[in-house]
Amino acid sequence: MKTLVTLASALLLLAAPTSWAEVYRHVDAQGNVTYSDEPIKGGETVKVKPVTTITLPKPEAVRETQKLREEVKRKGASYDELGFAYPQNEQAFHSGNGTVTFEVHSNPGLKPGHKYEITLDGQPVGQSTSGSVTVPNIDRGTHNAVVHIIDRNGVQVKTGSPVRFTVHRPSVAR
Repeated sequence: MKTLVTLASALLLLAAPTSWAEVYRHVDAQGNVTYSDEPIKGGETVKVKPVTTITLPKPEAVRETQKLREEVKRKGASYDELGFAYPQNEQAFHSGNGTVTFEVHSNPGLKPGHKYEITLDGQPVGQSTSGSVTVPNIDRGTHNAVVHIIDRNGVQVKTGSPVRFTVHRPSVAR
């Protein structure tokens, strides 16, 4: 039972946004593993990858459909352009580990409180205010990506043209 609690605690620590926090791991004489945000004598530092977060629309915003449609139309009309600088439509490229960095642009630039959101094959994979979203470990093959501009409530206010691209990765089969 103690091992299960320790494992669950470790998973929670690893799942938490730790981009600026250190995580430490210690194994005692009995083999019990402990994770902490404070250094433990005899412990080691664990490198934790940043967690991608996605802002979903609040249920209240979605329920007020007509009002939401009018607001989206108004906010979306303030953007003349939205699209991908990379990858380009129908582009094929090699990515050994499947990492793709999407570069997006809009004209004008993002309004305060807005973010770019990338969806890959219909699923949100990242958000950014910088115009760059890196997605690791994309499977080999052809994919469809779409860029959206979302407001602070997670509501899509503008959608760009989709791009279709192909990722080539080395095979593990021999």
